[in-house]
Formats: sequence, C-alpha cells, structure tokens
Amino acid sequence: MKELELKYGCNPNQKPSRIYAKEGELPVKILNGNPGYINLLDALNSWQLVKELKEATGLAAATSFKHVSPAGAAVAIPLNETLKKIYFVEGIELSDIATAYVRARGADRMSSYGDFAALSDECDEQTARFLLREVSDGIIAPSYSKEALDILKRKRKGTYVIIQIDENYEPRELETKDLYGITFEQRRNDIKITGDVFKNLPTKNKLISQNAKRDLIIALITLKYTQSNSVCYVKDGQAIGIGAGQQSRIHCTRLAGNKADIWYLRQNPKVLNLQFKDNLKRADRDNAIDVYLSDDYMDILSDGIWENTFVKRPEPLTSSEKIEWLKNLNGVALGSDAFFPFGDNIKRARKSGVEYIAQPGGSIRDDNVIEVCDQYNIAMAFTGIRLFEH
Repeated sequence: MKELELKYGCNPNQKPSRIYAKEGELPVKILNGNPGYINLLDALNSWQLVKELKEATGLAAATSFKHVSPAGAAVAIPLNETLKKIYFVEGIELSDIATAYVRARGADRMSSYGDFAALSDECDEQTARFLLREVSDGIIAPSYSKEALDILKRKRKGTYVIIQIDENYEPRELETKDLYGITFEQRRNDIKITGDVFKNLPTKNKLISQNAKRDLIIALITLKYTQSNSVCYVKDGQAIGIGAGQQSRIHCTRLAGNKADIWYLRQNPKVLNLQFKDNLKRADRDNAIDVYLSDDYMDILSDGIWENTFVKRPEPLTSSEKIEWLKNLNGVALGSDAFFPFGDNIKRARKSGVEYIAQPGGSIRDDNVIEVCDQYNIAMAFTGIRLFEH
C-alpha cells in the first residue's frame, strides 16, 4: 500500500487528507478501525520512542501518547505491590510488555485518558485485556497475537484503531514538512542516546549508578519525541512527570515536577485507603483522586461531590502531610531537552526528589546551575545534545 486516505486532517474542515509513501510501500498496515491524521502522528512518533527505548535498554518498552507528546513512557521493570494497587492491576500476573504499558499508562492517568498506545514488542493477550478496560483511541505494535487481536477488535464497538508497523522499516535520512506552502527539509534526528553521553560531569558529585543512567536514557529518549520545551522526570524505569510544549524552561520543570509529586502522593496510605463507591468508573476514580490531592479539596467537597464518589467522607491529606510525604521521594532522574538557563530549575527539581540530571549545557549561566546542583549534591551530566521536537 502506497497511500491511505484519512477522514480529515487535524480538524474536520481540513479535507482532503491522506498519508502516502514517496518511495516504496507504507510501513504500516491498518488491522482495524479508521485512523485519523492525529492518530497517525501519535502512532509514528510513539513507535519511534518505544523502538529506541528497547534498543537502548534491552527491555520491552511502551508509551502512552496524547496530542503528539507522551503522557507516559516506561520499560519493563517489575511492579511493587503499591504500584500494582494504584495502577489497578492487583493480583494480575503481567508479561514484560504488559508491565511496560501499565507503567506508561499509570504515570499520568488523567493525561493518558483517550491515548494512543505504542509497544516495542508483540501485543499479547494480557496487554490487550488491560487496554480493553481503558479509554484509548488506538495502538501501534510490530505484531499481535491472535488472542490479543480478537480482544482489541471488540473495543469501542469494533472501531478501535489497530496498526501494525514493519519493525525493520528505515526511513530516509532527509525529512520534509510543508508549512504555508513552503517546504522545510532537514536530516532526521537519528542521534542515538546511550550511556556514553554522560561522560562530562561538571558537578562535584560524579556518581551516577547504572539504574540512574538507565533512567536518564529513558528521560532523554522520551524528550526526543516530546513537543518542546520539555522536561522529563524518571524513576525506576518509568517517566513520572513530563512537561511538554511550554514557552519557558521553569514552567516545564514545574509542570513535570507537579505531575511527579501527584504520582508519588497517590502512594500515600491515605490515598491508598480511599473507599470509593462500587459503581464508580475508573476514570471518575482518577479524577476524584486528583481532586482529593488538590489544594482546594475541602472547598470542592463542600459542594457535596464527595457523596457521589466516596463511601464515607475521606479525611483530608493536609499540606504539611504532603510536604512530609514528598520528602521520601528520592533517586529521581531528570532530563531536559535544552540547557537550564537558571538555577531555579534545579531548586524546583530537587523538591521532587531529583538526584541525577542530564541536560545539554551551554548556558552563559552554567556556573550558577552547577553551583546549585552542588548545594544539593546532585550529579549532573552535560550531554552536548539538544533534543528539540517541533
């Protein structure tokens, strides 16, 4: 197949719309559903991300994509009991690829609502069954087991988008993009992110463990496919906070840090012990947890919303309790797609447990950034690699 006609472009008024191969055949097959323009943008970007994560770490990888940026990305590191609970997979044996997707989906469940999933390995029955119960628009993978395909074809009343990609496909070195009738051309961003990029360590602390290097690699590869400006926090093989498409770096750092904080606060005993009404949908439960963790929780509950959500009125998690709990978050790796211009980014990152940083360097205020890292005993690598994506 050399061409695929689409319903419309980014918006319904943008017709006609299609994808086509200038040379050879398209590397994708549509096994089910009718993908849209944005579906395919998500699919092709997300596939590149998981393919590179698998190549760099040797582990099965998955991502949850929304609006051409990842909401989460992860590799197959086994889940502890707490994470199984907050990801709603208690008592379920998970394959490696299912584990990777559960982690990727669970990092920021609100942002992952209605996602496009990508898997580095064959989609198996376990992963398909997990996807069946989640709100998702589609999936891309190199292959599907018969059982997985049968399950996914039942999703969304038979309209769920299922794409198979040729894992051996290699695109041309040069890529083009048309904007306002003008064609842009550039070399593909085919730079490889490996442990070799962490050799330049300007901080006093020069110790980066193997697990931290793995997490920094995950952060940087995730950023490679995230709309800039972007910052990514990673812990134990999964992104826990991604700040995408912000105009200032500090706003990226704050946005991603706030997401990382919520991820960790969800593991607080008070949150784990919330008692929800039996008929509450999973998405409504996620929203309720987000409200519970918000600063205006008491004001919202005073409107009577809690009566439709919880079995009994939950005891609030106070600001002081949140601060104390977040002090236990540590060992977090942070990647930035461009240099940090000021030390305020480091101070904010440290509040979310960051101990390792990878960024290009090259700011006129690098000395200030290094100084702040040294104050917190953070090990920072200057990679010399900028990872803007537009």
